[in-house]
Amino acid sequence: MTGARVLISGMGGELGSYVGQLLETLPWVADVVGLDVDPPRLRLRRAHFHRITPGERLRTRALVREVDPHMVVHLGVYEPDARFGPAQAAKYTEVGTADLFGALADAASLRVVVMRSGLEVYGRRRGAPSAPDETIAPDPTTAFGRSLAAVESAARSLSRVADVPVTMLRFAPLVGPHFSSPLGRYLRLPVVPMSAVSDASFSLLHRDDAARAVVAALEATHHGAVNIAGAGVVSAFKAIRIGGRWPLPVFGPGWLVARTITALAGAPLPDHLHELLTRGRAADTHALRAVLRMQPRYSTEDVVKDLFEWATVTHLPGRAAA
Repeated sequence: MTGARVLISGMGGELGSYVGQLLETLPWVADVVGLDVDPPRLRLRRAHFHRITPGERLRTRALVREVDPHMVVHLGVYEPDARFGPAQAAKYTEVGTADLFGALADAASLRVVVMRSGLEVYGRRRGAPSAPDETIAPDPTTAFGRSLAAVESAARSLSRVADVPVTMLRFAPLVGPHFSSPLGRYLRLPVVPMSAVSDASFSLLHRDDAARAVVAALEATHHGAVNIAGAGVVSAFKAIRIGGRWPLPVFGPGWLVARTITALAGAPLPDHLHELLTRGRAADTHALRAVLRMQPRYSTEDVVKDLFEWATVTHLPGRAAA
């Protein structure tokens, strides 16, 4: 379609800002409008941003009515200890989703909704598949996983009420040198606690691939869930050594001490991150290629290397005295 009006919730985060930048370049997009509790982190040239805090339901409803979007990207799903603490992240996710989806139920021109979810919805109970595909029912075992499952449930309800397809993008953990991520902060600690009894593997996702997946989902108008992750997996030990950090083996009650120390160091360890480090987290991504017709450009190992790549500082010589 041409002349599409796209509304982005969660535009203030790095992913939302980058999705806005991508949409600005597409010829079939006429207008890009975003909302979030914080302003965008990247420069947007023609998108319009509205600073709306989750809970301001009347303002959200008024914005949806004014924009009358054809497409909606719901990225207002906040990971604990990323941009906000666990309680605030859960509250903003729940309330912001209710505000937005309630307003969209009456949106006359709405054609598709694409929303952020995560591999955490599958959980990691004993006996659970180590790399689940989209046919596996969500069975979250962490607070973030349950928050994501609740958003997916609300999205399915919206789909029935508004009679539109909803694509649920189940992202692997997103990390990067400038991305607000608890896992990224944790792995950049000089000494990184890791499990002494298992070296579980996990998949990661680059911000660029996540944003490309959002655009591909808007174009595909697929109804259902799609796993999104970079190719391959890494273990905690390998990720730590790629970054030149020192691993600290931990087991049992030692994790309580590790959590206290890492929190004081500015890298809290929420339960979904502890689960990833001790049980692993990966997924089958065949639907990504079959449904969205895209292939991530960055493997999981590439994402880890990118996390530790810091720009070097070039010192310029001082100007000679006049």
